Amino acid sequence: MTQAVEGWPTVWLKAGEADRVVAGHPWVYAGSILRVSRAPADGDVVQVKDHRQRFLGLGFFNSRSKIHVRMLGADRREPDRAFFKERLETALALRRRRMPEATSYRVLNAEGDLLSGLIVDKYGDVLVLQTSSLGMDRRKSLIAEVLIEALAPRAILERNDISSRKFEGLPEANGVLHGAIEGPVDVVLNGLKFQVDLTGGHKTGFYLDQQSNYARVAELAAGIPGARVLDCFGFTGGFALHAARAGAAQVHSVEQSEEAVAAARRHAALNGLSDRCTFEAANVFDWLKARSATAPHEKLIPQFDLIILDPPSFTRNRSSVPDALRGYKEIHLRALKLLRPGGVLATFCCSHHVDAVTFQDVILAAAFDARRLLRRTAIFTQGPDHPVLPVVPETEYLKGYAFEWVR
Repeated sequence: MTQAVEGWPTVWLKAGEADRVVAGHPWVYAGSILRVSRAPADGDVVQVKDHRQRFLGLGFFNSRSKIHVRMLGADRREPDRAFFKERLETALALRRRRMPEATSYRVLNAEGDLLSGLIVDKYGDVLVLQTSSLGMDRRKSLIAEVLIEALAPRAILERNDISSRKFEGLPEANGVLHGAIEGPVDVVLNGLKFQVDLTGGHKTGFYLDQQSNYARVAELAAGIPGARVLDCFGFTGGFALHAARAGAAQVHSVEQSEEAVAAARRHAALNGLSDRCTFEAANVFDWLKARSATAPHEKLIPQFDLIILDPPSFTRNRSSVPDALRGYKEIHLRALKLLRPGGVLATFCCSHHVDAVTFQDVILAAAFDARRLLRRTAIFTQGPDHPVLPVVPETEYLKGYAFEWVR
């Protein structure tokens, strides 16, 4: 629905601050604002103009956040039922085009789908909703209604325990918005079965952003006859099970969380892969250090044909980047020492503050110290259900590579 916006408060931007908004970045920081026509209520819709009175679009206002306005678009459309329905239909069309076989995927990816502050994940017939902005949080009942109409889920679960909500002045909120849910939810990824705890798992329950990469890394395992695979930071078995099904002779997964390791063992049994998979609860840094250490005059004999590194983010902010880079270099140096000649290293970084070029530089520095010459054979990114808008760098966080040791 189109509606005149003259009755809504106006936010004027300082000279030079409009270009980012015109280019498509949805965040307007407090320091970019010249003035406001009248005090809007937090969570309300405002119209945004540049210092020359040119209309730039509508957005949600929140004086309690550093991001004072989250833009909704460049036209004069009220964020009503028709608005959310259209955005949802556009997002679903992208997923169905790019991931036609997937039954679990990210339905709405915040800024990547032009809905800053809103995430919706689909796990089979259950949806999980997260709202990290006040404007979206105030409209979550409306959003749930639109989701029910479009996807007919058995249940919609609210997982609003993310730390970013406190920057919007929002409390934690968890519960069922629609239907009922008891116990784990059965999920199928690339034909493999998983049981996901949607009330207590990481993120909204699982790492859906790696779904495409699970299949691609499995192809690497399939290309190495009788491969022995090491899966570091294995979580509940995503990479390990895909590699085993692809034909790896033996897969060993190391993960610090005992609860995640127990889940990985259950998933291996569920898929008939227990005979080829072993799982160990241990600190990955300590495990790699112990296996790659040698006594004086002792020669290390590499054991693995494929090593997968998929650590959690090592950075919370830009100030932690130097420490993160040291951590990344350490695990790559140790892993490369355990890789057989001709073997493959598949490695990932989900730290937004570490870009792809910097990440590769760290890997090459580790290869230099390990005296390994690497050939890059693949570049990874997040799945197509986590769309990237280059003008919004924050939408691109997951990057990865596959390297082959040239000998």
